[in-house]
Amino acid sequence: MNFETKKLSVGLYFVATPIGTARDITLRALDILASADVIAAEDTRTARRLMDIHAIPLGDRPLIAYHDHNGAQARPRLLRYLEEGKSVAYASEAGTPLVADPGYGLAQAVIEQGGAVTSAPGPSAVIAALTIAGLPTDQFHFAGFSPNSSKARQNFIQSLAKIEATLVFYESPKRIAAALNDLSKFLGPERKAAVCREITKKFEEVARGTLSELAAEFSERNVKGEIVVVVDGMGDEAVEGQSIEDALKNAMESHSIKDSATIVAQALNVPRREVYQTALAMNKDKVD
Repeated sequence: MNFETKKLSVGLYFVATPIGTARDITLRALDILASADVIAAEDTRTARRLMDIHAIPLGDRPLIAYHDHNGAQARPRLLRYLEEGKSVAYASEAGTPLVADPGYGLAQAVIEQGGAVTSAPGPSAVIAALTIAGLPTDQFHFAGFSPNSSKARQNFIQSLAKIEATLVFYESPKRIAAALNDLSKFLGPERKAAVCREITKKFEEVARGTLSELAAEFSERNVKGEIVVVVDGMGDEAVEGQSIEDALKNAMESHSIKDSATIVAQALNVPRREVYQTALAMNKDKVD
């Protein structure tokens, strides 16, 4: 056995679970899953399979689903278990709970009623991607999943354009091509980036290059699996006229001149008046 069974103190234990390889789990996490009075999980099937792999018997302990769609209904039951003096372990489907996963509402409720909340840290796709991307890690901004609709995604990306820290996104394989295209348009085609796919799994892949290079590459690929996109932060290099024109050209494909000027000015951190005049000149040349 790779775990030990012992009585846990009353409280909520957030347990990080593997993002791919089942052996990427800590001994303490196994101890908690073996010892908790109650097991809660984002996906009970995944939790049961993980426990089976590591020979942890569930026995007659409750195994309760807790996810985004049933949190309001499941939370009171888990709180009652804590009030009765029981220990509750919560595992996300993969990775660290609360990092783009359910659990915040549960943690907040337990804290509000004076309960103990602790963590058994471990796997995280964010940290794993930063480790292998080859981009600065001294500061980073985790942006989670971008919105589904094109317009909302573009606005979302534009709001991050001036952040100097490395940017980290989760992305769907169905949207990766469109997302990379928007990132190239609104963050700048020459920004360095990495697309990290299926981290720790059999077909792990890291594609590195500029955003324009990656956008072109993934526009011709049909990929599957979990994806993390890591993008270099905004540098302090001077913005040349051609860079403004390139950014405006992309923005004006789907926005008005006025909106494009605002978008590009914010993204490149240059005066809007200058960008607007450039946009007017470009539009005049186009008409002429």
